[in-house]
Amino acid sequence: MGPVLERLLKLQSVEKELAQVRRRLKARENAVNIQQKRIDQLQQEHDALQEQVLSRRKDADRYELDLRGSEEQVAKLRTALNTAKTNKEYAGILTQINTRKADNAKLEEGALRILQDVDGLRAEAEKIQHQIDAEANRLEEIRQTNAAEIEKLNRILSELIAKRKEAAADINKDVLTAFERVASRYEGEGMAPILTEGKKPPYDYICAGCYMTLNAEHANALRTRDEIRTCDNCGRILYIDPAQEPGS
Repeated sequence: MGPVLERLLKLQSVEKELAQVRRRLKARENAVNIQQKRIDQLQQEHDALQEQVLSRRKDADRYELDLRGSEEQVAKLRTALNTAKTNKEYAGILTQINTRKADNAKLEEGALRILQDVDGLRAEAEKIQHQIDAEANRLEEIRQTNAAEIEKLNRILSELIAKRKEAAADINKDVLTAFERVASRYEGEGMAPILTEGKKPPYDYICAGCYMTLNAEHANALRTRDEIRTCDNCGRILYIDPAQEPGS
């Protein structure tokens, strides 16, 4: 293997470390975001319940207002009942009173059901509030735990970036661009060795990156030349690993 491919392999080693650290860093940062989203969802549920409490409370107030108005009418009818001059008038007023009393009972029953609903909604809201408090404490724990790890990972990241810059310094610009384009797609793995299968010629050649069959021309060329050849399927830069060669 010539110096061009050797430099690229060295760069790939750093790139893979960088990708791993970035994954770990993203996971740490996402842990905080995921926990915050959980709290936000619970808060939305809590707010929705509070709105239902207010709405049902207004319904109960309307029932109570109607009930007071109806009771006032009953009181007036009772007064009118005491001054009725004929049996017919008395019976008519008494019928109105009984009708009003039946309506009032329905209003009272309706108001009671609403107040029971309100109590249930408040209990559910209180339960969710306890969950919010617990998740908020958990969020603080995650932040404190992650803070030190994120600081450590950022320090490692800075060191690897400097190491990568050094590894890329002696690589041709066009070659480096080609490598970076592929590496960005495969989390730092811009190169793949050619796997040789078979006990004797003619051998089958496979890209170790995507495991698709390769033309023998790639392997034959890389055995004698230090050049850039890419997999026709995944685009990774190919190389020959001496340890994988037949008879090694």
